[in-house]
Amino acid sequence: MTDADFMRQAISLAQAAADEGEVPVGAVIVRNGEVIATGRNRRELGRNALYHAEIEAINNACRALGGWRLPGCTLYVTLEPCPMCAGAVINARIERVVFGAFDRKAGSVGSVTDLFTFPYNWKPEVRAGCMEDECAEMLSAFFKKLRIKNK
Repeated sequence: MTDADFMRQAISLAQAAADEGEVPVGAVIVRNGEVIATGRNRRELGRNALYHAEIEAINNACRALGGWRLPGCTLYVTLEPCPMCAGAVINARIERVVFGAFDRKAGSVGSVTDLFTFPYNWKPEVRAGCMEDECAEMLSAFFKKLRIKNK
């Protein structure tokens, strides 16, 4: 399977989040070509600032692999990780991050800052902009619908 195939799975999770009224962000963690964990935004439903898609996926991957390190794993996420999620990637030793849309307001893998360039003990490989148009459109449509609803 390709990066786009796994990103499509993350997009599907993002759509499930949007269907629940959450900002549409989905995440998939893959190891050896197999999905080992998934996550999606649940901040509104869970009323918790920590319930980001990446954090849920990392938590599920740690459970699946039985440890806090995630060697050989790739994180696919529809939106550029924020500082919290980029930090979690570093702490979990995720080898590769593939993200879709750039986050010009909170993105911490290149947009606002790039935490992966700081002298931490782990530096994942990054592929930015995978299926960027599809991921960005999903977010734009969600926020447009929300603005109309809140008028």
